[in-house]
Amino acid sequence: MTSQQRVVVIGGGMAAARLAQRLGRASADGGPALTVLGEEPHAPYNRVLLADVLAGRYAQDVITLPAPHDAVRWLGGVRAVRIDRERRTVLCDDGRAVPYDRLVLATGSNPVLPPLRGLFPPGHGGLPDSGLPRGVHPFRTLDDCTALAAAADRPGARAVVIGGGLLGVSAARALAERGVPVLLAQQGEHLMERQLDAGAAALLRAHLEALGVEVHTECRVRGLRVEDGTVRGVELADGYAPTADLVVLACGVRPRVGLARAAGLPVDRGIIVDDQLRTADPRIHSIGDCAQHDGLVYGLAGAALEQADQLARILGAEATRYRGTRALTRLTLTGHGAGPGPAPAPTAPLDLAAFGTPSPRPGDDVIHLSDATRSAYRKVIVRGDRLVGGILLGDLGAVGTLARTWEADAPLPPTAPLLHLLTTESATPSRTDGGS
Repeated sequence: MTSQQRVVVIGGGMAAARLAQRLGRASADGGPALTVLGEEPHAPYNRVLLADVLAGRYAQDVITLPAPHDAVRWLGGVRAVRIDRERRTVLCDDGRAVPYDRLVLATGSNPVLPPLRGLFPPGHGGLPDSGLPRGVHPFRTLDDCTALAAAADRPGARAVVIGGGLLGVSAARALAERGVPVLLAQQGEHLMERQLDAGAAALLRAHLEALGVEVHTECRVRGLRVEDGTVRGVELADGYAPTADLVVLACGVRPRVGLARAAGLPVDRGIIVDDQLRTADPRIHSIGDCAQHDGLVYGLAGAALEQADQLARILGAEATRYRGTRALTRLTLTGHGAGPGPAPAPTAPLDLAAFGTPSPRPGDDVIHLSDATRSAYRKVIVRGDRLVGGILLGDLGAVGTLARTWEADAPLPPTAPLLHLLTTESATPSRTDGGS
């Protein structure tokens, strides 16, 4: 790239912030001029830690990411509304037109709003600007987190979290730590189905219940009870109708691809990119939650950061290719719990790490250790000479070595000491050949 080239990034999240950090020094040294259009008015922040802010363990400024170099032009509170590919210009909601030589779409994702009766009442009359009933909140942004915290602090607040994936579990734990009675409704057979098997999910459920969370699995929410534009409860498919004045929508996310689609770029579940993180227009790249590479939309912070790092090298004319990300999911659950009556005693923290597939195929080797009394659960899946999946709950002393082996996609040594690595005094190992 020459010093005259202008790089514009649409999106102010973690991927955009990482790219700005990587390119900021080059901009200061006479490299490309970098402009970031961030729709949120806040400084960039670590979205992974939003649940800790909601729980009251971190202040908002703790999760703020390092400011980009002074050479980076960061425009917060500015929304891109159209891409003019012919003129190579981004048009914004404040009327400005920002020209580019290279454009990076880091538009992230939006929370999924499920088709629930009462979520969008007829006419939407008297509702807040969001169009959702008062008391109904997605959990995706810092503003969502602030609104949830304010609602949770109202005396007598009772919450229902819809969705038992990683986001729903994190929100339920955070609200329970804040002292709010919580019901967690998961439509699937067990919690965090994408990352955990049934055994690990059972331990996770027990931990949440010890915090005071009422967990319902195989439970479909049919609708909301709304009066005068305010939520009063939910209706479950089995007829149970708990009261609630706070409902959290944690039903997943959907890549924000509207700008790309309107600009005529190929879109599937995400914005399709190649190994150079380029779209069909060679001047336009995409990274983060909105990007789809080799058929995959990761939706994880680790992948977004790796893509930003790789794109910084590509824009710096390095001969490199993005080959995909082998992502690891980590979560720490702790707290004093909530619910009616005297506050429960503090619960021991539960650390969780998961990678790859949670279920083996026929012919896979499975090494499995568990001890429910100590909330210890460890399982790795080996296919041939490779790790293809793993779940660890409890003491995560082994996760570093396993994660490095997984992320490198390296063959295991013929005498890999996996069994020794997983064995502790608190768990009894077993090995299954040919699946489990």
